[in-house]
Amino acid sequence: MTVETVNGVVEALPGLNTRHRKKALVREMAIALGIALVLMFIIPAILTGLGQGIRVNQLGRFLALAIAALGIDLIWGFTGLLSLGHGIFFALGGYALAMHLQLQDGQIPEFFSLYGVSELPGFWQPFRSLPFTLIAVVVIPALVAAAIGYLVFRNRIRGVYFSILTQAALIVFFNFFNGQQKLINGTNGLKTDTSTFFGLQVSDPRIQTTFYAFSILFLLGGYFLCRWLTSGRIGRVLVAIRDDEPRVRFSGYNPTGYKVFVFAVSAALAGIAGALYTVQSGIITPKAMDVAFSIEMVIWVALGGRGTLVGAILGALIVNFARTLLSEKFPEFWLFFQGALFLIVVTVLPMGILGWLRTDGMNWLRSLSGREKLITYPSLEEDPDVEYERKNLGDSESNG
Repeated sequence: MTVETVNGVVEALPGLNTRHRKKALVREMAIALGIALVLMFIIPAILTGLGQGIRVNQLGRFLALAIAALGIDLIWGFTGLLSLGHGIFFALGGYALAMHLQLQDGQIPEFFSLYGVSELPGFWQPFRSLPFTLIAVVVIPALVAAAIGYLVFRNRIRGVYFSILTQAALIVFFNFFNGQQKLINGTNGLKTDTSTFFGLQVSDPRIQTTFYAFSILFLLGGYFLCRWLTSGRIGRVLVAIRDDEPRVRFSGYNPTGYKVFVFAVSAALAGIAGALYTVQSGIITPKAMDVAFSIEMVIWVALGGRGTLVGAILGALIVNFARTLLSEKFPEFWLFFQGALFLIVVTVLPMGILGWLRTDGMNWLRSLSGREKLITYPSLEEDPDVEYERKNLGDSESNG
């Protein structure tokens, strides 16, 4: 495709969209890196200076939860798979790291003696190794999700039935972990705050600062991974599966493989989130597999705006900070606030905060500033080729 200007100059346009996307990606990466640096260095200094050092630990935990929210957005916002059982993968990652920390003093964990267990169970042995543990945090949740996903997706189970099955799996895992007193301390869970890590107690500020930084880095990495997956060919197939799976199948694609893959990636992100959250909160229990917690993850994404990635992070931070602050002031009424928040999202902001800002929100802001924009065909207004021709042809005509 070429465009001849009124001055007779011929300018080629192939690849314009590619160049535009590359520039947008570079700009997005620069913004994300800038925000990460602010979170890592400036925010902790400000909070500490204000005497709110405890908020830094809370922020680190909430950033870890935002990693899990990215995974939910990847499968729900882009692929149309509403999982109500992501607490499974979150807990598996948390238990993997907690088991490693429990073995750092060279002896079997204390709780074993309460149940008459004198030798370390065999499945605990590999978790003495840090490399194995780090791999397990990612791989075990991904493998469990892939197994569940394959059994479900090959039978073409989707929609509300998939959601019900994930919640049923969550209840099974919760009851199993809850009853294993002799193996993983059952309902009491595994504590990490009194364990040692590289010669320091996990609750030591230096260790907590390190894991706060890891939360930021893994959130950044998770965001770029999800952005990469959703911006290319795989992303287009995922969106097509979300919008019309039968047509994708008739077009020659096998949706099962794509859905199993993206479900496994989402679970791996939840496992990383669970590990980082566990070490910063000081304990992991089967309560992480509570039904309410998995539903809460979905609320984070719904509030921020599904299918946006940034909205998932924003929603996780808003909901968790709101819960913390409101429960401190109104401990008896926080659940009412949470319920009202969910109703507002469903009825007033069905596309979430970011979705509203991208559509009606921007028009509302323009109307407040007196710069209301005439909307004809939004796709044409945003098309880079149209913008290029408008700008260059308009300049040429004015010069001629």
